[in-house]
Amino acid sequence: MSRLNVVLALLLMACALALIQSQHRSRTYFVELERLKKQAHGLDEQWGQLQLEQSTWASPARVDTLARTRLGLIAPPNDRVRIETLTAAP
Repeated sequence: MSRLNVVLALLLMACALALIQSQHRSRTYFVELERLKKQAHGLDEQWGQLQLEQSTWASPARVDTLARTRLGLIAPPNDRVRIETLTAAP
């Protein structure tokens, strides 16, 4: 009977060590998950700021102002503007 007790005690210790290792791995993964969630939230905020900045830089009024001031572009006179209309093919 003592041999069975030793085997069962060793089996019990192996199960306990496996449980400890499993819990440690679970906690490690949870910490990593929380870190990645925080990083994702920061990246979402940065993405929103970049979209706002892009819309500001590409606004038609800003492009028009830069074209006039930096490049010296002006709107053509009305007699130089020609509007073409497309007709549907029969």
